[in-house]
Amino acid sequence: MIWSACGINFCSSSSNLVPRIGSSKLLNRPNKHHYLDCKQKTNLYENRRPLKVVAYYGLRSPPYKLNALEPYMSQRTIEMHWGEHHGSYVDTLNKQLAKNDILYGCTLEELIKVTYNNGNPLPEFNNAAQVWNHDFFWESMQPDGGNSPILGLLQQIEKDFGSFNSFRVKFIDAALTVFGSGWVWLVLKREEKRLAIVKTSNAVNPLVWNDIPLLNLDMWEHAYYLDYKNDKAKYVNVFINHLVSWNGVMTRMARAQAFVNLGEPKIPVA
Repeated sequence: MIWSACGINFCSSSSNLVPRIGSSKLLNRPNKHHYLDCKQKTNLYENRRPLKVVAYYGLRSPPYKLNALEPYMSQRTIEMHWGEHHGSYVDTLNKQLAKNDILYGCTLEELIKVTYNNGNPLPEFNNAAQVWNHDFFWESMQPDGGNSPILGLLQQIEKDFGSFNSFRVKFIDAALTVFGSGWVWLVLKREEKRLAIVKTSNAVNPLVWNDIPLLNLDMWEHAYYLDYKNDKAKYVNVFINHLVSWNGVMTRMARAQAFVNLGEPKIPVA
């Protein structure tokens, strides 16, 4: 068995049924009742060509119908944003990976960290990060979203920002001051053990700094132009007031506490 950076290359002798790449047919090894002499066995294994397992990334659907966020985000926007832009990142990434089998087998998070290359991104980085960012973005919203967080998540926001309203003002200000195209994030900083708002440019996300993302907002123009034209402030306020999935953020926060001990309050609080 030969391991690569994130994937596995292996020879066909590692399985009784060996997939033929690009075909649904299977190559059958001799069954256990068929006995071969030593010379036959040697010829059988020497003549086998090594095969490799390859994996591609797919376009995940948002966790709701494409018209479920109306009137705050139109079906037309999601069809264009998800179906075209997000879909294009997936397609381009898969084409890049077809030429670089060292990266096969990575989870998307692993792929982002590897291809970020300590600030000297490899060609695959932008598309890998944008696929992850968009999956995370769709799951950061829900129908009938907005309002305010509750329970332990609200307590943690109040602890780190002073109040929910203070967090809200800082998040909106960060979104409106993203220069060019980029993202704004609510993250949990592992070392500092606190929540923070961070901005990133283009495809960069907080995974590359080992922060734990909890919420993000896409500030690329294609995210809002069909619905809000150049009115970024309206788009950001609508997101905070009507679209944020605080249930999703609380789930992410609970998972994050497996890696970061925040002490009190515990998340979630029943």
